[in-house]
Amino acid sequence: MDLKEKLEMLESMRREAQLGGGQRKVDAQHEKGKLIARERLELLLDKNSFEEFDMFVTHRSTDFGLDKKRILGDGVVTGCGTIDGRKVFVFSQDFTVFGGSMSLANSQKICKIMDMAMKVGAPVIGLNDSGGARIQEGVVSLGGYADIFLRNTLASGVVPQISVILGPCAGGAVYSPAITDFTLMVKKTSYMFVTGPNVVKTVTHEQVTSEELGGADTHATTSGVAHFACANEADAIGCLRKLVSYIPQNNLEDPPYVETADPVDRMDESLNTIVPDNPNKSYDIKDVICKVVDDNDFFEVHADFAQNIVVGFARLGGYSIGIIANQPAVLAGCLDIKSSMKAARFIRFCDAFNIPILTFEDVPGFLPGTDQEHGGIIKHGAKLLYAYCEATVPKVTVITRKAYGGAYDVMNSKHIRGDMNYAWPTAEIAVMGPKGAVEIIMKKEISEAEDKEQAVDKKTEEYRDKFANPFIAAGRGYLDDIIEPKTTRPRLIRAFEMLASKKDTNPAKKHGNIPL
Repeated sequence: MDLKEKLEMLESMRREAQLGGGQRKVDAQHEKGKLIARERLELLLDKNSFEEFDMFVTHRSTDFGLDKKRILGDGVVTGCGTIDGRKVFVFSQDFTVFGGSMSLANSQKICKIMDMAMKVGAPVIGLNDSGGARIQEGVVSLGGYADIFLRNTLASGVVPQISVILGPCAGGAVYSPAITDFTLMVKKTSYMFVTGPNVVKTVTHEQVTSEELGGADTHATTSGVAHFACANEADAIGCLRKLVSYIPQNNLEDPPYVETADPVDRMDESLNTIVPDNPNKSYDIKDVICKVVDDNDFFEVHADFAQNIVVGFARLGGYSIGIIANQPAVLAGCLDIKSSMKAARFIRFCDAFNIPILTFEDVPGFLPGTDQEHGGIIKHGAKLLYAYCEATVPKVTVITRKAYGGAYDVMNSKHIRGDMNYAWPTAEIAVMGPKGAVEIIMKKEISEAEDKEQAVDKKTEEYRDKFANPFIAAGRGYLDDIIEPKTTRPRLIRAFEMLASKKDTNPAKKHGNIPL
């Protein structure tokens, strides 16, 4: 065979590999409103940036007639490309080939790009659309999953890992996305569960659909497994590209800087009146965030889960930051089990990847109740405390209103290595709310009063004026300054500029034991 014939054969094999499972299966995928593996990569990556690896790999199995059915690529497309000019490693499961099922060859392709990403220092993005382990291969397909899980774990905190669920993801397959940093799902076409509806019905006699059990809305609102529930595949991939724009390539780099025309000294008069005079009245903390950050652009993460706390990315003066904020508009901003876990995981991601943390605090305390206590609020709340204590990136806090009890300590107080701690004049910092406090410490005086209700109101107002304000904390040095709300943006930008060269360390150890 001469060179020309070899080149023709090469081109023929490339065309064969790019066909995947064939036109009929491609059409079936499109009829479900789903793209095929290569179309997804075209949407995700910069034009002509994709370098594919292992296009000609096939499985080596011979049982159950598999020796007569070998398809080039074996159900996953792997390689390297760029997003906005920045390198990423990707795998895209091809449902048209063996239902995208995991084989040993398939897992080896994925492991190869994960190993390379660790060596190079670039994110790993997985586009998941798979029927699960390839049953015909038995234990070797399960071993392939475990090989991936190990690499997910070793890569955690070293390079960003992002999973996009674009179809089924069931059984052992769910644990790789669960270890990765962010998970995106598509409404109505993707689902995740350890055991499917049929097994659930057999074991527990529950009747449930795939969507109810493990659809995008379920995982984005109830379980918290999904950080984003997207309308369609194009929306999911657009969301992914924006997410990547805020984060560094690896744990040794700083996040990308993006030039902004938004003046660093911009002030917003409306911030002076955004907190209601009535301490029992709510407001939307996202309004505060958007008025402060560059171009009013806040990229919220986990928006539908544990809405009493808000987390996400933004930029200040062009620099990427992570934001954690109590949300007074939901459960009065109380911390509970779900919000503690949500914020703790986000803080640990930011700390792992050198993203400074900004906290907006308005928290009346931890949510009371038997459900919370029996569910382990002590342990789960401690996760949030642990994450803040452990973080060594620049950490700035702004107390907008309430900072009561243990929640004051937890939300990046000075005592747990908050670098710069500010308060608005509307801040109320105390062991507990004024009314509850006076009912305890002035119980005798109130009981002796002729009009007990009037006495409570009077003492509450006296307590609020004397203790529930930021001046005592500032006098102790627990606050670095009390700032006029409209000046928040320039003050924060200056604070983060000052902290840009911050160096802080934790004691030498293998690792801590976070209260899981």
